[in-house]
Amino acid sequence: MRLCLDVGNSQIYGGLYNANELKFTFRKSSTSTSSSDEYGLFLKSIVRENGIEPSGIHSIGIATVVPQLLHSLRGACLKYFGIEPFIFGAGVKTGLRIKYHNPIEVGSDRIANAVAAVKRYPGSDLIIIDFGTATTFCAVTKDKDYLGGVITAGVRISMEALEAKTAKLPSVEIVSPVSVVGRSTAQSIQSGLYWSHVGMMKEIITRIQSECFNGHSTKVLATGGFARLFEAERLFDVVLPNLVLEGLSHAIEMNQG
Repeated sequence: MRLCLDVGNSQIYGGLYNANELKFTFRKSSTSTSSSDEYGLFLKSIVRENGIEPSGIHSIGIATVVPQLLHSLRGACLKYFGIEPFIFGAGVKTGLRIKYHNPIEVGSDRIANAVAAVKRYPGSDLIIIDFGTATTFCAVTKDKDYLGGVITAGVRISMEALEAKTAKLPSVEIVSPVSVVGRSTAQSIQSGLYWSHVGMMKEIITRIQSECFNGHSTKVLATGGFARLFEAERLFDVVLPNLVLEGLSHAIEMNQG
């Protein structure tokens, strides 16, 4: 069994794979103050709570955009599981040709998404949208060229910026609005957060298709915590919540056998 950990700016998103079957997923807030013991005890308990003995795990993979957490996480894997974790990053096998000017700059979560996407949809041109702390767009060709993408502020960051930088605007629940015109301050903020993101997505998808794929149709995949929020707008062909874990699991298999 493979334990996969996607370590983001806000959360650690994890899952356990038995071969290609995802047994369970979990989330934990990611804080730079957690020790290796705290991480180790948490991971061991979450595995046991899902009815699996930790001794059955034979590999652990970590994809992270928060390098300062790696030391504690690696220590947790070694001490509590006796496993040297596979760190998904520069130099590992992905099956992709990274066309970034400096491939090291590409977030490991974005590459993991692409690894899973090309395995699911071989021979297809792809646009992958990941709704995390940031909202990211990645363009991948049917020949497995990772062309690059777009990074913009995520929905929650946008809301927190409004709250922090204004005197009277409150924090609101992030939901799909009933109408575009809000009848209260909270509704107006909710509408602005939602429809500005929808408009941005439409424009970026159209421009990527034109610039990278000569206007040809592409498969548009959505993943990440807020993907379901925008599902009704029919901008995506499919929502795949666990894409990053799936890609990390494939990468472990490619690199470790």
